[in-house]
Amino acid sequence: MRIRSLIAGFIALACTLFVTFASAAPPAIPAPAFTDPLRGTTPLDQESSPPLIAPTENKDVIRQRAYAQQPPTIPHKIDGYQLDRNANSCLSCHASSRAAQSHATPIGISHYTDRDGEQLGHLAPRRYFCTQCHVPQADIAPLVGNTFAPVSDVKLPAGAHARH
Repeated sequence: MRIRSLIAGFIALACTLFVTFASAAPPAIPAPAFTDPLRGTTPLDQESSPPLIAPTENKDVIRQRAYAQQPPTIPHKIDGYQLDRNANSCLSCHASSRAAQSHATPIGISHYTDRDGEQLGHLAPRRYFCTQCHVPQADIAPLVGNTFAPVSDVKLPAGAHARH
């Protein structure tokens, strides 16, 4: 009988200790400071102030493309250009009929092809809004880091064979 009461007492003590420590709040661990490359330290439930818009490059230098079929970037300012359903200021220099006179790069032949692959005598409607694909550049540090490398810079490890 005495052993049973000792075991019962031990179990009661163990249960009491377990409930005491299990219900105690864990020690407070300070949360790491929230940082995001685009938001900075602004909490998610608050609105951050956007960075100032960097000045657009105006070098008229054609940039090298990073990958095949990359749309060329716009090497000059386009502030104030009208580009809507009523007018496209880009065509005043880049249309095939005006490119030689303005010394501008003419619009590529792909822009005169409709979605069915038919050649048109005019700019295809789906290629009318140039800034859907082509963008002006600013000389600024990237907002978010990346490890992008052009395919020409990618090297296979020694002994690896390219699959065809």
